[in-house]
Amino acid sequence: MDFQVPNTLAEQIANYLAERIMTGQIKPGERLHEATTANELQVSRASVKEALYTLERWHLIDIIPRKGAMTTRLDAVHASELYDVYMHLLMMLARRLCERWSEEDKPAMLDAVQQVTEQMHNRQSNITAVVESSFGVMDVCCAVVGNPYLTEALSNFKPAVSRAYYLGSDRYRQDLDRTASFFTRLTQAILSRDADEAEELITGFANHQKTLIQQALAGS
Repeated sequence: MDFQVPNTLAEQIANYLAERIMTGQIKPGERLHEATTANELQVSRASVKEALYTLERWHLIDIIPRKGAMTTRLDAVHASELYDVYMHLLMMLARRLCERWSEEDKPAMLDAVQQVTEQMHNRQSNITAVVESSFGVMDVCCAVVGNPYLTEALSNFKPAVSRAYYLGSDRYRQDLDRTASFFTRLTQAILSRDADEAEELITGFANHQKTLIQQALAGS
């Protein structure tokens, strides 16, 4: 990704650094220096500082007093904790979706699911397109539910979860048929307003994804 000065400078800096962290160009535990980054991108240190606060909110870095910023650790324990929290947020979203969706919401929901399943059945799709379309489904569902606090929480988890997907991309790519089946079955459960079935599907899927990431981290 080539850096380009945007309308909101700090957020573009955050997006630029986030992509480098998510794709492994910036390694777990690596320091991020304000001055070095500002010089590299030819921007102010104030803009970099604001961007770092955004990255912290996205769970991609830790800002430690008197030590500065460094990318968050990504080992089996941290991956497990990430998916545990993310899973429960998704379960809350699914339950609220079962309660609140209306007929006028169905076209957008079904279109988003169709897009992600098509990406998964297309063997030429890259991991970025698959991940983005997966989050596209979540975004549509958040819009239907209309809970700004839940939407913000899930949005802040996107980069950290994306980082895990990129890490386990080879295993994730081999598992796309199972993932497509999950989206299809979850849609059926939600349209049937079966919140218990939706939660069971999400639990199984999240635990499976967690296992894939742990295997990637272990190099097995």
